[in-house]
Amino acid sequence: MARYNVVDFQGLEGPVKKVRKALGARAFGVNFFDLPPGMEGHAHDERERDHEEVYVYVRGSGTLRLDSEEIEVREGLAVRVDPVVRRQPIAGDEVLAWVAIGAPRDTRYEPPDWG
Repeated sequence: MARYNVVDFQGLEGPVKKVRKALGARAFGVNFFDLPPGMEGHAHDERERDHEEVYVYVRGSGTLRLDSEEIEVREGLAVRVDPVVRRQPIAGDEVLAWVAIGAPRDTRYEPPDWG
């Protein structure tokens, strides 16, 4: 078995780049997102899966809506979000790109059906 794997985000299809699946990671989820300028991303929480998530912003700027609060995000920031918080990314005037890393706080990670 390989001791490491490498994936190039540019070779992954779709608006959600399924990095975990491409790398074969089993202990946590990790995806790459590229949100076009002015677009609003999917609003959701992770309550059902009890996932704590960290978003590491790698390009652009925008807003992260957390329940009824909004925070400005930009390249170089990282944000940790509790499972119960409803979150929605919103790109600013340019592409907003980030890596999302998550896993359940108290149980074993199970990959989602979608990837």
